Amino acid sequence: MLEDYLKAGNKQYEKKLVDIDEAAKEEMSKVSNGFLGVPFTVITKDDGTKETIIGFDKGKFSSILGLPA
Repeated sequence: MLEDYLKAGNKQYEKKLVDIDEAAKEEMSKVSNGFLGVPFTVITKDDGTKETIIGFDKGKFSSILGLPA
C-alpha cells in the first residue's frame, strides 16, 4: 500500500529489504531505536530534517509530503 501511495503521488523513494540486507537492517535498527517492523519510513525534508513513520500512517504521510489523504 505504501509503495502504491508514493507512486501515485509521484514521490521518489528508496526501498531497502531489511529481511535480506543485514546492513539495511542494522541501519534501520539504529534510526528506529530498535524497532524492526515494516514498513518503517524515513523522510528527509528539503531542509535536511528527517521524519520517521512506523507503519502506513496515511495521514502522517499526507501531512509531511503534501499528498491527498
